[in-house]
Amino acid sequence: MAIVALKPGHTLVAAEIHAHCQANLARFKCPRLIEFVEALPRNATGKIHKPTLRKQFSTEKPTDLAAAS
Repeated sequence: MAIVALKPGHTLVAAEIHAHCQANLARFKCPRLIEFVEALPRNATGKIHKPTLRKQFSTEKPTDLAAAS
């Protein structure tokens, strides 16, 4: 899974990310799912707070089941 936060004024679709990863990464390293968020959660020092991301995206969604098949 890849969680992507876009800069203001920029656009990007999941297909572009998939194409980039397929061209530049080994197949097993390419994300199967891509989620877009407004902003990544950060801690007091400005680092990305990964436990919050894990908690937020750990529940399975109906689209996850469709993508896995």
